[in-house]
Amino acid sequence: MSTSATITTTTNDLTFASVTPGEGLAAALALSRGDIIDLVRDSRLKGRGGAGFPTGVKWNFAAAETRSPKYLICNADEGEPGTFKDRLILSEFADLVMEGMTIGARAIGASLGLIYLRAEYGYLRDHLSEVITRREETGLLGKAVGGLEGFDFTIMVAMGAGAYVCGEETALIESLEGFRGEPRNRPPFPVVSGFLNRPSVINNVETLAWVPCILAKGVDWFRSCGTENSTGHKLFSISGDCERPGVYEFPFGITVGELLRQVGGQDAKAVQIGGASGRCVPRSEFERRLAFEDIPTGGSVIVVGPGRDMLALAHNLLHFFADESCGQCTPCRLGNGKLLEGVEMLREGTCSVEYLNELKGLANTMQVASKCGLGQTSSVAFLSILEHFGGEIHAR
Repeated sequence: MSTSATITTTTNDLTFASVTPGEGLAAALALSRGDIIDLVRDSRLKGRGGAGFPTGVKWNFAAAETRSPKYLICNADEGEPGTFKDRLILSEFADLVMEGMTIGARAIGASLGLIYLRAEYGYLRDHLSEVITRREETGLLGKAVGGLEGFDFTIMVAMGAGAYVCGEETALIESLEGFRGEPRNRPPFPVVSGFLNRPSVINNVETLAWVPCILAKGVDWFRSCGTENSTGHKLFSISGDCERPGVYEFPFGITVGELLRQVGGQDAKAVQIGGASGRCVPRSEFERRLAFEDIPTGGSVIVVGPGRDMLALAHNLLHFFADESCGQCTPCRLGNGKLLEGVEMLREGTCSVEYLNELKGLANTMQVASKCGLGQTSSVAFLSILEHFGGEIHAR
């Protein structure tokens, strides 16, 4: 496998631009449902939204369910701070996303697909509707998709309400059903009982866009780059203190240092990887790799320059979580507010060592006691900043 960096700074440089729309779907429709799932599973494609769950395994769970109807949902609620690569994919490669949804629908036996679009991306709704209409007119959606009798599949666009927590799949489903976006208890998982209590598969925008690429170019092509446990390429949203911010495509396994050299951020003292819910990686760890087995990420990379105040960064991130918590569970609802207060005390120089230790204990409790990923990860950046920049913080 190759992990050497291939810099991509324009949409024409992305792998997606090299795939002819319809090629992957044609290959899929020539296969049985089981063969499609086996092929995606053999590719070792993992969810590009950050969780990294194997796509083929998820599809297989839903395909095994006997209840119908089933649903294929595209999670386009790209609300993680510092992430904007899904916006580019939807703008430039919506056909590939819908083609991936159609292939997934064929594999699991779904008849309806839903694109849950972030409220702030409302301007993309007309564009996506136009793509849906065009695909219906050319027989790529609707009755007998691709000429395959018995395979009927349509796609609808549903708008989000601007809540960060709706990026969590069960909160997304609640919102789709017209309720307040709050995470559900699991089990049951969505592949068993999701939208309208029916088997549902939820995949990220980028994950779905890679599916037709794999069908068109082959499993061996996809597995030829990346690492053993993190196959293929990944799109990254690069922002912050660097010379060349933007959307880049790199193979999994690239080091943080190599990524920084590609984007002109060599002087960084830290990198916030994975958005607000990710970890803050210090310069001493720039040789670590971006991969599920080392530093997993949904794609957000925020470069932190040498002159930045790390406590200001922690304050910014915790203020975001205190505001975005749905308030359903106590550890997250109260914990983020207490951590924010603690950072404010640190900035003012009024936080004792004893109280700081209590805050660390609270952060650890939140990670194990919160109901969903928001509360479980909201303290990750705070703890990593304390760990790696303790000297800078205690000097206050």
